[in-house]
Amino acid sequence: MTGSAPAAVEPQSKIRGPVSTGDPESKIERSIRGINLRASLALVGWLAVGYPQRDSYRQLIPALLEGGFDLMEIGVPFSDPLADGPTIQRASTTALSNGTTLRDCIDAVRNLRAEGIAAPLVFMSYYNPILAMGLDQFAGAAAEAGLDGLIVPDLPPEESDELLQVLEPAGIDPIFLVAPTSTDDRLAAVAARARGFIYCVSLTGVTGARQDLTTGLPEYLARVRRHTDLPLVVGFGVSRPEHVQSLRQAADGAVVGSAIVDLLERTPAPQHAQALHHYAASLRAAAGPRP
Repeated sequence: MTGSAPAAVEPQSKIRGPVSTGDPESKIERSIRGINLRASLALVGWLAVGYPQRDSYRQLIPALLEGGFDLMEIGVPFSDPLADGPTIQRASTTALSNGTTLRDCIDAVRNLRAEGIAAPLVFMSYYNPILAMGLDQFAGAAAEAGLDGLIVPDLPPEESDELLQVLEPAGIDPIFLVAPTSTDDRLAAVAARARGFIYCVSLTGVTGARQDLTTGLPEYLARVRRHTDLPLVVGFGVSRPEHVQSLRQAADGAVVGSAIVDLLERTPAPQHAQALHHYAASLRAAAGPRP
């Protein structure tokens, strides 16, 4: 990722970061580590509530989990998703046109839990909807519904302490993004605040399925590992079984988002759940078996 010659990368078990701080593992971290014990990669799927229809998540999220995903990142639609490419932006626009709000997303978590979904559930939300609801009210409602983690892509870690003060007693993991361009100071700031996992953006840019993952990814992940022993989960551009297979030696998990939306867009609605289940199974086969 830089102009310097890449350093040799040791096997995964040899490039773990500092020893644990002693904090108990969260549900998210336990889930990922349990999968890694089988030398397998954890799979994190993404779907916006309200896409493609208002209640589609009730069928599609179970299909993804049953097919092979281990955690779900639930997109909270927002009008100005700066970190997202055109595919995720289209899904967010559709969800907004269907009237989806942050409260609807919290209700979706509650509904999924009531329907028996036990897998970790994480919100991907920009900060404005959370601020508009109120930090305390959001944290209380999300925790009561059964949310496990929160990613806020437009909130720098150095400015997140107010949010962290309400997430910690609610038992919601704050999950931060790092990039190949992140400085050591930024990596240290993230490591000091994060729980659950570190979201390692695979490239400089926005979300979107790509043909190939960025070269130099193992070196980048090894640099992040020097700052933390939390699981490292790679996102942005992961879409194919061969991508997943290539990550098994360097990362602990992978996020797949745009490829799920692409598949839904080209599949007739009555076949959505079946198509997602089949796609998830193909990625699971590349990621390795689950416990």
